Amino acid sequence: MADSVNIPRSSAAEKTTDIPARHSLLVRITHWITALSFFALLLSGGEIVLSHPRFYWGEIGDDLTRPLFQLPVPASRDLVPTGYHFVLPDQNGWSRALHFQAAWLLVFTGVLYLIWGLVSGHFRRSLFPNASPARWRAALVEHLRFRRPDPSQPQSYNPLQRLAYLIVIFILFPLAVWSGLALSQTFDAICPFAVQSLGGFQSARTIHFFDAIALTVFLVVHVVMIARAGFLRLTRAMITGHLDAEPDNLTQQDQP
Repeated sequence: MADSVNIPRSSAAEKTTDIPARHSLLVRITHWITALSFFALLLSGGEIVLSHPRFYWGEIGDDLTRPLFQLPVPASRDLVPTGYHFVLPDQNGWSRALHFQAAWLLVFTGVLYLIWGLVSGHFRRSLFPNASPARWRAALVEHLRFRRPDPSQPQSYNPLQRLAYLIVIFILFPLAVWSGLALSQTFDAICPFAVQSLGGFQSARTIHFFDAIALTVFLVVHVVMIARAGFLRLTRAMITGHLDAEPDNLTQQDQP
C-alpha cells in the first residue's frame, strides 16, 4: 500500500507519561514491609497479651499483685485470675517467635527509611510543617467535617497529616521499639537503662501496650482517610508510584 495510515497515540499512553511521581521506590517498599510487619505484630501481640491480660506499674507484677488495670478477656493460662471459668488455647510459643521476627524486620526497615528520609530531604520537603495558623485551622475543619480532599493538590500533605506522620515516625514507633527492647531480658542485661528509663519492667510493658493502641488508632484513621480520598486510586499509587488523574466525571457537586 502506498499510503500509510497514521494511528494516533492512545489517550491512555499519553496519560501514563503525564502521571506525576507520587512515591519513590524506597518509600513504597518500606511502606508495605512496615504494613505487613505491623499486622504480624498486632496479631502476635494480641496473643501474647491473652497469656496475661493484666497490667502493672513499676518493676514487679504477677498473679498475686493487684493490677493497675485488667482487660475484660479470658487468659490463655489457667493461673492468671481473670474472673472467667475457662482459659483460651495457649498460643504463646509461635506468637512470641513471630513478634520477635516481625519487630526486628520493622526496626531494620525503619532505620533504612529514616536514613533515606534525612539524606534525601524527604522529611524536610514532605513532612515538616510549613503552614500558617490559618492553614492549620482549615485542615482541622476539613477533617472534622469529613470533607473529601481537594483533588487539585494530590502531591502535598495537609498540616494535620504532616503532624500525624511525624508523631508516628519520630515518637510512637521509636517508643514501641524502646519499650519492646526493655522487655527483653537479654537487652536488659546489656543496657539496664532501657528498663530504668521507663520506670521498671512492668511499666515498660504497660507503655508498650498503650503505644500499640495509639499506633492502631493511627492505622484505622489512616485507612479511613484513604477510603474517603479514593482507596483504589491511592493504594495503586503506593504500588506503582504514580497517582492517576481524577475521574473526569468527578465534579464539585459530587464532593461531600
